[in-house]
Amino acid sequence: MQGVGFRWWTRCRALELGLVGEARNLADRRVAVVAEGDRRACEQLLVALRGDATPGRIDEVVVQWGEARGGFSGFVEA
Repeated sequence: MQGVGFRWWTRCRALELGLVGEARNLADRRVAVVAEGDRRACEQLLVALRGDATPGRIDEVVVQWGEARGGFSGFVEA
């Protein structure tokens, strides 16, 4: 579950870490975050997403690692 400002907050953290990608709402009220960049920066974003400073309540973070797909310019809220 997300809170007000969650996608914006995620975007800010990702940009601070030099990542590209997106944070977008899903039809079932979950949020999908796709982040591409340095592995260590991605791991730092995961730490932030699992931390206590996120807006709203995070019930679960599911992680899937894969090859970068490219096609992202910056980090967007979709």
